[in-house]
Amino acid sequence: MAEPRETVVLAYSGGLDTSCILVWLKEQGYTVIAFLANIGQKEDFDAARKKALALGAEKVYIQDVCGEFVEEFIWPAVQANALYEDRYLLGTALARPCIARRLVLVAKEQGARYIAHGATGKGNDQVRFELSCYALCPSIKVIAPWRMPEFYQRFPGRRELMEYAQKHGIPVPVTPKAPWSMDENLMHISYEAGILENPKVIDHGRVAATGLRASRDPIATPSCPPPSSAGVPVKVTNTRNGVTHHSALELFVYLNDIAGKHGVGRIDIVENRFVGMKSRGIYETPAGTILYHAHLDIEAFTMDREVRKIKQGLALKFSELVYNGFWYSPECEFLRHCITRSQQAVAGTVHVSVFKGQVYILGRESPHSLYNEELV
Repeated sequence: MAEPRETVVLAYSGGLDTSCILVWLKEQGYTVIAFLANIGQKEDFDAARKKALALGAEKVYIQDVCGEFVEEFIWPAVQANALYEDRYLLGTALARPCIARRLVLVAKEQGARYIAHGATGKGNDQVRFELSCYALCPSIKVIAPWRMPEFYQRFPGRRELMEYAQKHGIPVPVTPKAPWSMDENLMHISYEAGILENPKVIDHGRVAATGLRASRDPIATPSCPPPSSAGVPVKVTNTRNGVTHHSALELFVYLNDIAGKHGVGRIDIVENRFVGMKSRGIYETPAGTILYHAHLDIEAFTMDREVRKIKQGLALKFSELVYNGFWYSPECEFLRHCITRSQQAVAGTVHVSVFKGQVYILGRESPHSLYNEELV
């Protein structure tokens, strides 16, 4: 064991990487505080706490950020009609600044000068976490093991990481038979790596059979579309049974359930990472997909044509900034202000049906409509 060093707050998930990193940081002499954000993932948080403590964490913080994630990060993306490279609804990119904000607060509360994460040196999350942390606390120092030679030379692949976990008695959910990476939050679930790294390999439901949880295969969805009514994120009413959901978190969870049952929001794409490489990912974004289409419709119904042209350009830039990790940058803050200003008249009700993986707009109404029925 190395000489005792300072305290580090680790963004902990309980998975293979961060569990091994927790033990490795202890080997380096750090006092480790584990931070786990409940951001809507289906996880046994009590088990995660016990696991982190068993691995040597000094303290474990588990904080529920679901409400603020929806209202302060997802809602601005819905207002913007944010879509990266025409397809990706930014589920992971929106979650990272939300998590980083709480991570920094814990570090400040504990007097820790260091923050650590388990993001790889090839992905976007390293940039998102670090830019967010530095923007919120410029004096913080970030430890990124996957970019440190003493770490990645010791663990050149997942096999070595699994052997290390076995040696140190670290229970992990990943096995050599299914070594893909999964990230889940309230907005979406993403799947990358392993068999998915070959872009020509057709999944044929292999990931779906063992992993996909937010949505059902469209082939297996009911044959009768359930009518529902959804406008801007204020309330959602199921027109079949009259049940209404008002709070941001409640209505978002409800839409995830409805859309997930009908296979809405599943995509398989190759995207351009900020770090300069293309990657393949499979994403499920059920509620986000419904809200994207509903908001797009009511916006076209109520927004001035020339304003909308400008706003479309702002949305493109906003999506790029969020994807690249610049949520807390001055330019992104400015864009959010402009986009919010554009939404003043974007209010009303959109009638939506979801069926066999698709979202269908059935009708809309608004007190701010610019549609002239007499004229047409």
